[in-house]
Amino acid sequence: MTTWVLLRGLMREARHWGDFPVRLQQAMGGTVVTPDLPGNGKLHEQSSPTCVQGMTEACRSQLQALGHPPPYRVLAMSLGAMVAADWAARYPQELQSMVLINTSLAPYSPFYRRLRPANYLALFRAFLFGSIDQQQALILRLTSNHLNTEQQAETLAHWSRYAQEFPVTRVNALRQLYAAASYSAVIDKVRVPVIVLAGQQDRLVDSRCSDTLAERWACPIRRHPTAGHDLTLDDGDWVVQHVVDWIEGEK
Repeated sequence: MTTWVLLRGLMREARHWGDFPVRLQQAMGGTVVTPDLPGNGKLHEQSSPTCVQGMTEACRSQLQALGHPPPYRVLAMSLGAMVAADWAARYPQELQSMVLINTSLAPYSPFYRRLRPANYLALFRAFLFGSIDQQQALILRLTSNHLNTEQQAETLAHWSRYAQEFPVTRVNALRQLYAAASYSAVIDKVRVPVIVLAGQQDRLVDSRCSDTLAERWACPIRRHPTAGHDLTLDDGDWVVQHVVDWIEGEK
């Protein structure tokens, strides 16, 4: 039975996937597992590793402890996709395939595309001086394009509750940010089948980072013309359909 592993990004946890895991499972079957990176979600009391490699090892250990042996299909976003890239580089035999969403990797893309400079000051102010609601509202504004007013209010209420129940400390946020900024992917072509999905209206990470990655790894890319960084939130059905089409094409 296929095991899908879903990995979120910086300061995000399993619940931020919303109902996407259910949609993916209904379309693909198998088992869907949503481990948290240390420092986030149910693991918020743990120290976040200061390197992506440490996050990879933590995910592998969690899956083994939960009784989910490899190989896996990994669907990962942002920082989670960096973990997937490291996983594929060091343990390719454990992965059947990867779906990488709105990620950015050194040395392929420069820092000013990996996190848009226009956001630096707002993020700095929000996470040093802002309330939980203000922080989550900023994240929602930077990562989602498609929600209407009612959906935004509902999503923000959920996210604020998550942050109160399982708070990510400023120290862990900085450790995760350092890990993401300092990670450099291998130059060689990845040895695991991979597809890149990108929201072309991503306000957090320049979508050209996905274009560059797909070009360097000679892998397919699918671009959503209006979605933002949180592609599974903006259009989860679009993501599922492209995953299904790609997996079917790989058979």
